[in-house]
Amino acid sequence: MSIAQRLEHLPFTPFHRRLLILGGCGYMFDGLDSAIVAFTLPVLKTEWHLSGPFLGLLGSATYLGYGIGSLLAGLWADKSGRRTVMMSALALYAIGSLLSAVSHTFSSFFSARLLAGLGAGAEATIIAPYLSEFVSSRYRGAFTASLTGFYSFGYVTAAILGFMIVPSSPDGWRWALAATALPVLMLLWWRRTLPESPRWLDQQGRTHEACRIVGMIEQSAGLAVGLSTTPDTAGRANRSLSDLFAPNLRRSTLMSWVMWLSITFCFYAFFTWIPTLMIERGMTVTRSFAYAISIYAAQLPGYLASAFCTERLGRRATVATFMICGGISAIGLAASQTPTQVLIFGILLSMFMNGTYGGIYAYTPELFPTSLRGRGMGLASAIARLGAISSPVLIGWIYPKAGFPGVFGLTTCVLLIGAGTTLIFGPRTEKRPLDQGQAFH
Repeated sequence: MSIAQRLEHLPFTPFHRRLLILGGCGYMFDGLDSAIVAFTLPVLKTEWHLSGPFLGLLGSATYLGYGIGSLLAGLWADKSGRRTVMMSALALYAIGSLLSAVSHTFSSFFSARLLAGLGAGAEATIIAPYLSEFVSSRYRGAFTASLTGFYSFGYVTAAILGFMIVPSSPDGWRWALAATALPVLMLLWWRRTLPESPRWLDQQGRTHEACRIVGMIEQSAGLAVGLSTTPDTAGRANRSLSDLFAPNLRRSTLMSWVMWLSITFCFYAFFTWIPTLMIERGMTVTRSFAYAISIYAAQLPGYLASAFCTERLGRRATVATFMICGGISAIGLAASQTPTQVLIFGILLSMFMNGTYGGIYAYTPELFPTSLRGRGMGLASAIARLGAISSPVLIGWIYPKAGFPGVFGLTTCVLLIGAGTTLIFGPRTEKRPLDQGQAFH
């Protein structure tokens, strides 16, 4: 049997559970990094006497780095391997966060956040493709969607650090940032024994190494060790980036861009402007610790629901359904008049919007062959960062002219466009072995 066939015959083993935990911890720290900066900016505004535009630049530094990291990670991973990128990205994130904690000027903090974002973006982009290449099609959708559920633990941890450590002393924000970086060093140590992707090794002609890794997994599952004699060279990793636009991949590539861009644009539009909506209506619940924890904690059932639905409804149906439900929740939130309504629709919005990410992280790696999987995922994720950067600015321009009906109307339309594009142009990938139906002709 080939390496791919042997991987498809594997049951879900203790090795896969270990992959899930070690990969998930990376996503947890990515979520922690994304959320913790929001709690440090108000302190820096006062301490460094920053104006609104400069404060906005500090906030966008992480997202800028995230976009660059996503793009570079995909290019690097297809050329040099998944494991190298994953380990290097995690180290960059830890260094950037530690440098942020000891920064004393605007420029040094901006540079440190850019570096941390670069590492976090590369890490987030490569984990899902890397782990999906070890799992058979029977478990891959639920496995990858469950993996993204670790993001929620990062956001909840950020809320705890933000409310308990940041206000505790003048240097509380520094301790909070350092606390996000130090556990990463331990995670790097735990990950040191993770193997390279056998699918990637096989397509590099390094079938002997791939065979050893798959044999190790087979042994851990109590199976007889198979033998792979034929390297899979049909999709060697020397493919150029332009192959993403080959006739058999063009539709999937462009669809993935629209899918990622629409959800990311709306996610950051909603969660940037919802506090303004609540404060305008005098709902002080938005400032409470319980509200923040509830909203962040709602991510976990969203990811778990997504993991369940990806196998039952299919990838594209799950993504589209969660997008539509997110838009309905946003409309309900905009129309809310009481703290209870705010909390209910805020929880639903968080659940469905984050659940959408669970679906697309499971779906996107399956759209591309192994030789282009890193670049396909990286490019889609990098384009999504354009939504993260542009949506707060665009919404800020629209809001004075059209108010919140205009804001939520626009974002709901964008979600519907993303859902429709996914349903119409997205191929079915569930239960399909990786690379099947993606070969070049």
